[in-house]
Amino acid sequence: MFKFGVNLNISITMNIKALLGILIFSLAVAHIKTLFDEERDKNPGRTYIVNGGDLIQGSGYAYFSKGDIFPEIVKKMGFDLLIPGNWEVVYGKESMMEVLNAYDTPVIAQNMFHEEDNSPLFPAYHMAEIKGVKLGFIGINDPDVPVRQNPIFSEGMAFSGIDEEVENLIKEVKHEKGADALFLLTHIGIFKQVELANNEISKDVDYILGNDTHERVRQPIQGKYAKVTEPGAFGSFVGKLVLHFVDGKIVKEEYELLDVDPEVYPADPEIQALVDKAKEPYKDKMEAVIGYTSTPIFRYLTVENPMDNMITDAARWKTGADIAISNGFRFGNPIIPEDGKPAPITRANLWNLIPMDERVKMGKATGKQIKDWLEQEMHNAFAEDATERFGGWLVRFSGMEVDFTSKNPKGERINAITVKGKPMQDDEYYTISACERPGDPEHVLCRLPNAVDIEYKDYTIHQVVEEYLQKNSPVAPVIDGRAYSKDLGVYSFSTVPGTDYKFR
Repeated sequence: MFKFGVNLNISITMNIKALLGILIFSLAVAHIKTLFDEERDKNPGRTYIVNGGDLIQGSGYAYFSKGDIFPEIVKKMGFDLLIPGNWEVVYGKESMMEVLNAYDTPVIAQNMFHEEDNSPLFPAYHMAEIKGVKLGFIGINDPDVPVRQNPIFSEGMAFSGIDEEVENLIKEVKHEKGADALFLLTHIGIFKQVELANNEISKDVDYILGNDTHERVRQPIQGKYAKVTEPGAFGSFVGKLVLHFVDGKIVKEEYELLDVDPEVYPADPEIQALVDKAKEPYKDKMEAVIGYTSTPIFRYLTVENPMDNMITDAARWKTGADIAISNGFRFGNPIIPEDGKPAPITRANLWNLIPMDERVKMGKATGKQIKDWLEQEMHNAFAEDATERFGGWLVRFSGMEVDFTSKNPKGERINAITVKGKPMQDDEYYTISACERPGDPEHVLCRLPNAVDIEYKDYTIHQVVEEYLQKNSPVAPVIDGRAYSKDLGVYSFSTVPGTDYKFR
């Protein structure tokens, strides 16, 4: 949110992370609309609301409607500007374009193109003028989308990295278009955003409004040239940036991570009615209870989480594999028992935890292959060079215990791997359970290449988890040390060195 006042106090209510589709709508979106309206009332004509992506997917409601439930709601939310995130691609290019264009809200992305002719999918930047102050926004989505997501999702799309074209566009928006304040609205991950803030390419950038890794950054991270923000996840927070201008120059800032407390911000009746209407055709199926947990299930941490331990344990239980692996995510609303009673897990919860339901895929790989794959996955999460990272969290697994040192160089992070109580052997084959990723070569298991004896099961990962919960509830997943790095500790909330990250 940008707010403007005397001497142009631009209070920009910005950087709401609408984390994954109906998840935010069912939990918080009507409350967020109330927050938006209150902020606009405080600063009429001087509040600007932007969204950092991932509106189109993240739940069963989203999946079964292929995103069609969103436009009517998003149009009523009052966003001023949007960018696509890595999840916007999941139903293919045609559906993505249809849904995003139906928002009737400007959408920008500098680095997304039609593959056939390299023409842009969206405008690269957006200008807004408020009380004589010019704001410039450049949208940047994650160039690793075709690797992070199932490759088939982004067919027909091309992505570019942060290169000379970005640098030239920054100069154009700042100097030719005359932006008094320049913002990069990004969906590339906190570590890459901090690196970008320290790169000379950003010397004309004021703020990098970041998303994707969902960290609760409570004060902007100061880079050499720009400042970085990220506003958490699950629709729990809205980042509010107040900028004071004198003669077109920023002279003061105030930043706050606003907690979307439903008792402080009651649900907006119109938005809540739209949400209820959107959910109605799927409600009976989605709200059915499929199991219970007696321990909190959450997914905030960068290395190991009870949520993924439950999912991979279920896969190994069903398949009998030595090791079950999962790409893992950084989202999924927590499920917390109360008053000493197990908490129900609904099918809607399951879709929030695993937003795409795919067949279980099995194969075999040697200990050496698995170690090499894990070293690469660790590098993806912990590389010192931000350009070599993506995601922001480690792959998840069951059936092996891995001791590693995140700060070590590439290829030297693993200290020990144990399977079935014994050290992993380089030349021994281990059976692996993973999920099919349409578009991957057959020999690839969750980015692990050259697996053999590939087998596609006739059941999906959702069916596996539901069966596991039916037969084992109440489950009690905990953090049990299956992945541990002494330099990170058990509760690692951030992969950004030097950040005093507090979780509350």
